[in-house]
Amino acid sequence: MNGSGRFETILRDGTPIIVRPLVPDDRPALAEAYRRLSPEARYNRFWTHTGEVVGDNMLTRVLHQDPATHVSWAVLDPTREFSPMGGASWWRTAGQPGEVEISFIVLDDDQRRGIGTLLLAILWLTAFRAGAETMTGHVLTENRQAAGWMRDCGARGEWDGYKLSFRWDLDNLDALPETRAAAELAGWLSRLAPGILG
Repeated sequence: MNGSGRFETILRDGTPIIVRPLVPDDRPALAEAYRRLSPEARYNRFWTHTGEVVGDNMLTRVLHQDPATHVSWAVLDPTREFSPMGGASWWRTAGQPGEVEISFIVLDDDQRRGIGTLLLAILWLTAFRAGAETMTGHVLTENRQAAGWMRDCGARGEWDGYKLSFRWDLDNLDALPETRAAAELAGWLSRLAPGILG
């Protein structure tokens, strides 16, 4: 991992990828990635039916990096003409300095390849480095794929009558279950910790 945070690695299927923080010049690619999402994927991410165009305010919010309050990362396939495969962010939770809230987008054709688990490990380590104690992700109850993945990655889930909220304790790797997803997460955490935590 170099000083910018950028590094190269390989997905479980052997695909070589580049992983790096988002930068302002990524605005057109981020907008295009949003446009390429299926309506179902956009609904699961934003919880409302939207069109193919993402607003400038959302793009600015995602692209503005602040290591203390918000970070965004992307996974890129350098062999493709349109390289983005997925991205993820965390935001410091208002009024709860020890907690961050996470969000993910993985393009439809790139799901189930381990991209989300890699991004989860990066969010975990960067949030821990920023002093967070817990990490929380929210999903709609009908999004069973995301809910099952978060549970398999060791998060504790609660239902509030509308959404499912999943929480990880960032200093408790012993709580990870014996699942394939958790083993993959633990592997990424072990591999990436020296470069991110220093």
